[in-house]
Amino acid sequence: MEKTAKVEAVKKALQDLQMNVVEMTDENATLDGGDVLFTGREFFVGLSKRTNQRGAEILADTFKDYAVSTVPVSDNLHLKSFCSMAGPNLIVIGSSEAAQKALKTMQQMSDHRYDKLTVPDDQAANCIYLNVPGKGHVLLHRAPEEFPESVKVFEKLKEHMLIPVANSELSKVDGCLTCCSLLINKSPNL
Repeated sequence: MEKTAKVEAVKKALQDLQMNVVEMTDENATLDGGDVLFTGREFFVGLSKRTNQRGAEILADTFKDYAVSTVPVSDNLHLKSFCSMAGPNLIVIGSSEAAQKALKTMQQMSDHRYDKLTVPDDQAANCIYLNVPGKGHVLLHRAPEEFPESVKVFEKLKEHMLIPVANSELSKVDGCLTCCSLLINKSPNL
């Protein structure tokens, strides 16, 4: 499989930050970040057009301290096209039949019981949770002009600092908020 310029640029940036980079060398393995949901306790890996069972197995081999469960994704591009983490124990999920079916699969596979926040729009369920020192729970979510009904649901999260982000242009090319972000837990004095 030929490496893309995007992959090489991200690899170099991570190496420059002295992060450990694990490369998949199996030509038959595919694993897209949009299919990997890390809850802080375990991984859920969406099996989609861009991620296969072998890619999930390599992730499991890499992160042996965490459970890795696979979730079939058929009607959407990725697992995180309709779900993400909105807090340490909170899964935000879209309300479509496909999203709810995936959530049920995740609940059956996990020994842990997560809280859930259901939003009317699948795309709005793709958000970014941060625990920021001095700020606490921060949630970047789609803007009210894009998904007003879902934003009303997010506004119920009284403990969160909510930051709306307009993403309509990037979403035209399947760019969700998590697709356009790489969160790195490093000290601020790099």
